[in-house]
Amino acid sequence: MSTKTILVTGGMGYIGSHTTVELQAAGYEVIIVDNLSNSNREVLKGITAISGTEPLFYEVDCNDEMEMRKIYAKHRPEGIIHFAASKAVGESVEKPLLYYRNNLLSLIVQLELMKEYGTGGIVFSSSCTVYGQPKQLPVTEDAPILPATSPYGNTKQVNEEIIRDTIHAGVPYKAILLRYFNPIGAHPTAEIGELPLGVPQNLIPYLTQTAAGIRRELTVFGNDYNTPDGSCIRDYIHVVDLAKAHVVAMDRMLQGKSLEALEVFNIGTGRGNSVLELIHTFEEATGVKVPYKIGARREGDIEQVWADPKKANEVLGWSAKSTLAESLKSAWDWQVKISPKE
Repeated sequence: MSTKTILVTGGMGYIGSHTTVELQAAGYEVIIVDNLSNSNREVLKGITAISGTEPLFYEVDCNDEMEMRKIYAKHRPEGIIHFAASKAVGESVEKPLLYYRNNLLSLIVQLELMKEYGTGGIVFSSSCTVYGQPKQLPVTEDAPILPATSPYGNTKQVNEEIIRDTIHAGVPYKAILLRYFNPIGAHPTAEIGELPLGVPQNLIPYLTQTAAGIRRELTVFGNDYNTPDGSCIRDYIHVVDLAKAHVVAMDRMLQGKSLEALEVFNIGTGRGNSVLELIHTFEEATGVKVPYKIGARREGDIEQVWADPKKANEVLGWSAKSTLAESLKSAWDWQVKISPKE
């Protein structure tokens, strides 16, 4: 049996690098395309250290149709996992056109080339942001798509619509949309993890940098929400569990097991944890204190959201395995590894 080739756009990023490792473990050959605008070439060493195989890497912008065409023509990938996108909510409010160009055009280029070169399926990296603040919890895939609160969130919704319309038009490939909840943690080897450039936009790297003494203190945005301890609640999923969901989704399409040409799955644990719970669990799991203060609410923050992962569990045959404590401990191990040494 010949090894199937999977193209991973944005494969040097946080979720992309972990997914590359899991694809290699499952016997796929991986080709990474990444313009390194929000990632680092060093990630390739981490992937290779874990898997023993260095994936082929092209430093190319996914919006560049001429360069992407060369890659498709040369490798004719059986599947594609599309991560390449700008992803900071705050920045998207300040630079909406950058986000619309990057996030919409990069997908359109892939969908056109997939048809031309006979690619069998695409797994799209979507987000629970498409649900906004849901009326009912936990959130199922049938929950209404609410107006986006940021250009970033809107690009995820529009990209889902682009894929839906493309599949409806009868293209010869399949698609699976994975709506992630909140990915955290790092690979258990501490060879790869979340590598924020500059001041972290996400809670966990800010928390681990604070615990490491790089930041003075963590701000909890609001403690007056309608939740048990007043802080926002999210569904935190270990990045390795999330990565494995992509492999299962790709297997499903390439093995002809999809029940429909387009399928949608929520990828979460089914448990909600508050920001304050997260801090206390981190301190228990690592024995390290996190200095924090309570700040004002932050614009655009959703009060509480967590997944109903039943469809992913039963239909996709995937479920989250790691506990919150394990996820946070792995994030800390990674932080310790990358922290500047005295």
